[in-house]
Amino acid sequence: MPHKDTHSTGLPVVEIQNLTKRFGDREAVGGIDLSIYPGECLGLLGPNGAGKTTTINILLGLVRPTSGEIHVFGEPIPKRLRHIKLRIGVVPQSDNLDPDLTVLENLITYAAYYGIGRSTARDRAEDLLQFFALKNRSNEIIQHLSGGQRRRLLLARALVNRPKLLILDEPTIGLDPQARYLIWERLEALRLQGTTMLLTSHYMEDVSRLANRVSILDGGKVVAEGDPKKMVVDMIGLEVFEVVDTPEGLDRLEKSISSCNVDTERVSDRLFIYRRDSCPELETLAITHHHVSRRPTNLEDLFLKLTGRILRES
Repeated sequence: MPHKDTHSTGLPVVEIQNLTKRFGDREAVGGIDLSIYPGECLGLLGPNGAGKTTTINILLGLVRPTSGEIHVFGEPIPKRLRHIKLRIGVVPQSDNLDPDLTVLENLITYAAYYGIGRSTARDRAEDLLQFFALKNRSNEIIQHLSGGQRRRLLLARALVNRPKLLILDEPTIGLDPQARYLIWERLEALRLQGTTMLLTSHYMEDVSRLANRVSILDGGKVVAEGDPKKMVVDMIGLEVFEVVDTPEGLDRLEKSISSCNVDTERVSDRLFIYRRDSCPELETLAITHHHVSRRPTNLEDLFLKLTGRILRES
């Protein structure tokens, strides 16, 4: 299902202008601008240390910026933070559920922080547990839940105050495919209902599925932003061929396709060829070469092209 364009629906829910944050001599965030519009899901991507977590922590008032401005629902942070946070739901990367309470009690107790009465909180909690397929676990303590069930409960908790903005920090981290599928199915339903979201995830396939737009951070700066599918085609191409061969074989291959409209990348004994237009030489390669794989380009290809393939210390 194509993502709708939300830019025309009004003022941004979140507007970040020239945001910077320094920790001593290290610049974690270097003058970024971000906007999230009503009903939109923005995917905030980047390698470890790119500035994602710092940006979210500033947005939540956990870290004070060095400079820049943030407005949420048109109101400034941190000046109006307490009022703003009543309308935000957060799914943290780490599990911070109360281990001494049951599943249902976790939701009812959390609702009290927002001034929600116990009767209303119970009704909302039961609806959410049904929505996230946890109804039959209502009276169990947290230690009896699987990792996937705990992540679903964190999502349910984040929605108990019916937030206008949902912040999702690696919501499916460490989950098996079945648990991930259920969570993303529920998140997609929320997005289609008009919930505004800010999402961080290292699962690029999931981001492509849910996000209307992505902003890719590297070194504390936005290096690319836009519709994920359009960005992949415009910046990478239509297909990628991955060839394994000797250095001499890869040299010959690069010469043989020099007339084609392609980009290439060498990584050790592999050559990645990104095709933009038709190329008969690549069609022949796909048939005759023993060590070649061929697939459509995706968001992970774009991410690696922009941020590199080298593992970094955060």
